[in-house]
Amino acid sequence: MHGPIAPHGPIAVIGGAGRTGALVTRRLHELGARVRVVSRDPERGAAPLPRQVEVHRADVRHAATLADALHGCSAIVFGVEPGTADTGPDSPESTVHDGVRNALAAAAEQGGRPHFVLISQIFVTRREHPMNAYGRLLDWRLRGEDAVRESGLPYTVVRPSWLTDDQSVGKRVRLEQNDRGYGWVARASVAEACVQALRTPQAAGRTFEIYSEPGIAPDDWPALFGHLAPDRVLEHRVA
Repeated sequence: MHGPIAPHGPIAVIGGAGRTGALVTRRLHELGARVRVVSRDPERGAAPLPRQVEVHRADVRHAATLADALHGCSAIVFGVEPGTADTGPDSPESTVHDGVRNALAAAAEQGGRPHFVLISQIFVTRREHPMNAYGRLLDWRLRGEDAVRESGLPYTVVRPSWLTDDQSVGKRVRLEQNDRGYGWVARASVAEACVQALRTPQAAGRTFEIYSEPGIAPDDWPALFGHLAPDRVLEHRVA
């Protein structure tokens, strides 16, 4: 079944002014959620945000900036887009590993149990892929995922395939697991999956890849999530 959108507090969208995050923000707003955009530079966002949305300037690389931004939140969507430097403030280590850990720590300090939705990517378990040459992007993505799975919070990890702004790839979606697939996915479909994960109990404790296919948009997300296996003990580690 579909539940309400976070009735007990706002939903924080970290990276909510970015290309994918802004779509999550607008979709949550359409559904009547109280949305709090958390961004280090919201003025440079991908598109104007709804006027009713709260905006908090904070940086996941600096844990002290997150406490107020995440205070009282009933759910968190982490959609930070990493850089590809080997080291430094824009490296994958700083943004999608340390940043995830900082967000989890700030959420834990609030004393609640927000549902944490992490937007990751496909191929994080394929260390040999050429993309991993850019700041060990895949390694640090996976370690960020592991931190979420180990956090004790209710969570969902969404692994988009290669992203496109063009929905000509199709509005139907295919969910897979085990990181062996390949394909493209529309950002709008990724945003919808994140939003529906917050509404659907069957999405909790799951990690999955998402792909677009020709056809119409899904209208039964509980069935889609219901076919996914719950996460087992972590099998993929990075030294």
